[in-house]
Amino acid sequence: MGRYAWLTVWVLTTCAVARAQVGGNPQPAAVGSNVQRFDRQLEQIRQYTTLMADQEVPAGRRALFDYGGWFTPAYLSLDDFNNNTHVLRQYDLFYYGRLNFDGAHEFYVRGRTTYFDFNPGDSFDGEGSRQETILDRAYYRFDLQRAMAAYQGKSITDNLVFQGGRELIYWANGLVLNQVLDGAVLQGSVGSFDMQILAGLTPVSTTVDFDSSRPNFDDHTRRGFFGAMIADNIGTHKPYVYILSQRDYNSPETLLTGPITTRFDYNSYYIGGGSTGSIGDKLLYGAELAFEAGHGLSNSFTTAGGALAQVPQTRDPISAFGADVRLDYLFADDHKSRASAEVILATGDKDRRTTSNTFGGNKSHTYDDAFNAFGLLNTGLAFNPTISNLMALRLGASTFPVPSSDFFGGMQAGFDLFVYGKFTNGAPIDEPALGSGQFLGLEPDVYVNWQIASDVTLALRYGAFFPNDQVIANPRIRQFLYAGVTFAF
Repeated sequence: MGRYAWLTVWVLTTCAVARAQVGGNPQPAAVGSNVQRFDRQLEQIRQYTTLMADQEVPAGRRALFDYGGWFTPAYLSLDDFNNNTHVLRQYDLFYYGRLNFDGAHEFYVRGRTTYFDFNPGDSFDGEGSRQETILDRAYYRFDLQRAMAAYQGKSITDNLVFQGGRELIYWANGLVLNQVLDGAVLQGSVGSFDMQILAGLTPVSTTVDFDSSRPNFDDHTRRGFFGAMIADNIGTHKPYVYILSQRDYNSPETLLTGPITTRFDYNSYYIGGGSTGSIGDKLLYGAELAFEAGHGLSNSFTTAGGALAQVPQTRDPISAFGADVRLDYLFADDHKSRASAEVILATGDKDRRTTSNTFGGNKSHTYDDAFNAFGLLNTGLAFNPTISNLMALRLGASTFPVPSSDFFGGMQAGFDLFVYGKFTNGAPIDEPALGSGQFLGLEPDVYVNWQIASDVTLALRYGAFFPNDQVIANPRIRQFLYAGVTFAF
């Protein structure tokens, strides 16, 4: 079957770091990958903490004007892929204000001040302890259905919602896009059909790029996202299809590595589809499949003759695939017990030296088969690989052990077991690896979420990655420990 023929079949159906393995390689690529991974780990925890805090805001305070915040002191200890342990004491202060008129117009703004207190020498970027204050969210939202009811006394079934500003955009399952963007989202519903149109840019100074070989990837990233999604509500199922374009608006940049000059330009688009919903009363599911196309610049060097030598970079086509499928079974007992399973797949490229970077990237005049997107899925605490050349299986369960207890009734305990592998044998991952071999290792994670009081929540996380020493370059066990307490006010 031709390279694109299988895509046509699939669309019709669904509509129903590693460093370069050469001597004398520079270290920044490996350092960058550790910064990337650390940022993903923090963002996973931050999104979950924010979700818990938002749920504690009483609904009665949202009627006209609402303000407040939450404070989270936390302790974090993690091992990078060189098995260097990094210890961080982090203090997050979120503060927000919300103004709502008649349920139709809403203005929301939220700031975040974070103090990072690393142990000496443990900072990933060399800056040591530091403070960061950012505009975390700021948007205006208009709801036509509520406006018609409030100002004209009419009840309409169809609706149009506009939201513009800075907000987290969670696209489908989060495989392709889960990013904070400055832009606008237009959502409409006509009968059983829903439509979403997106246009946005990443905030320049707060977005960490997927390409850690690009200069200033961790503090100056500018990418644009433009897309549309159509969904249909069919009983308890919501199938959808979408197209999403990503444009590289980073200023022309070059990386000088000895005699090698590397240019950067990665423009991609994603055609995807899937469905969310339930099967019966107890089984929930979500599925997303995406084909990636577009163009990117090829690798800038060769090692022919045993030494680094410059080669011309070419603009080559991308042809890659990713998927995420998750199931949750609800036991419907007093303990709110659930079991879950998830599979993540993403293709790799055999002629790359690193799966996500331009330096050491795709070989000139070949298709780039490595899937690279801008989502954020749960890929574990300690290993936390990027979703590129990856097969990951997650099996998990959670429960509230003593729901009848006044003090412990709000405590949830759970675990996840991850099994990792390469999707494409012989292709690289996002850290140093040894030759061929697909099985990467195992990771058990355990967690506790305890709502001690209406405005106090404790979160504990522990994970340990057991690598396959035949594939992972550093065979030592990696550990991750997080403990944080959130005080809402």
